[in-house]
Order: sequence, then C-alpha cells, then structure tokens
Amino acid sequence: MAKGYWVVTYRSVSDPDALARYGGPAVKRIAESGGRILARGMPVRVYEFAEEQRCVVVEFDSVDAAIAAFEDPEYRKIAAILEGGVEREVRIVEGT
Repeated sequence: MAKGYWVVTYRSVSDPDALARYGGPAVKRIAESGGRILARGMPVRVYEFAEEQRCVVVEFDSVDAAIAAFEDPEYRKIAAILEGGVEREVRIVEGT
C-alpha cells in the first residue's frame, strides 16, 4: 500500500502566536495518528513560480491514514487555533 503525505504550505502568518500555540499539540496529535514529520520550516531555496513560504511534509502509512488524521475531530480542534491568524494550503498526496 502506498504511503500518504500531507504537503502543507503556509500562505500567510499574521498571528505568529497562534502558530506557536498550534505547534506542540499538533505535533503530538499527528504522531498519535501515526504521522511522521519529515520536514518543516522555511525553504532553503525556491524555484520557478514558488513563493518563500513555510512548508511542512508529514508521512503516514497510507492515504487513508493521512485523510483520517486530518479529519480527526481532535486534530480539527487543534487546527482551529490557526483560524484568523494563519492561511495555509493542505494537500494529501499518495506516495509512489
């Protein structure tokens, strides 16, 4: 079975405190859901039409596990901390 990945880019962070409050609980809940954070932070370099935005890549054992973790009610409560202070794009992709 192919692994599933969250690929997250942060379009804007107008409330860094919200991002800081989200971080600890989110990392814990993601791990409890079987996720492994592979990369997070600002890009070292950007190419083509990319913007310099904070990025996060999280690996799960399957696409179904990645979807379940994002839709998990406990994670959704944690993600609500970001509302109004952070705009991000979240994609779930299948590994090859």
